[in-house]
Amino acid sequence: MAQNESNKVYVTIDGYNELKNEHYNLIHVVRQEVREELAAARSQGDLSENADYDAARDHQAKVEARIRELEIMLENIEIIDEQKGGKGSKIVRLGSTVTIKDLKENEEATYTIVGSVEADPFNGRISNVCKVAKAILEHKEGEIIHVECEDPYDVQIVKVN
Repeated sequence: MAQNESNKVYVTIDGYNELKNEHYNLIHVVRQEVREELAAARSQGDLSENADYDAARDHQAKVEARIRELEIMLENIEIIDEQKGGKGSKIVRLGSTVTIKDLKENEEATYTIVGSVEADPFNGRISNVCKVAKAILEHKEGEIIHVECEDPYDVQIVKVN
């Protein structure tokens, strides 16, 4: 099946390993725990009014849905090459750590641009699909970029690592 760009899931190698580990754990550990929960609930008798059985079935559905979600992600993984462009590259790319200056507020912030799966804005990891990341991708250190959003603003790319 051909991948199209919109189906790709961009992650760092660490993010990929986390997804693989979660998938493995759900299949080989959590699934067995859910089976045991279901067996214990069934042993209580009448299933029509058995809250433990209903809870175990709900847990099973959530686990199976997450397994399917992870399998789709893993089939569409694109590892972010954090060295792309080589050392000293001053172009913002997926995987770059970039310091930008908000020219309106006169404040600097540093972010690493990652795929949406690994995004954690409170810890400086922004998704490649957020407005500011989309605006600065493929631009060079020193450039001033206009960020289109509800309240548009300009940023200057101060440093790219």
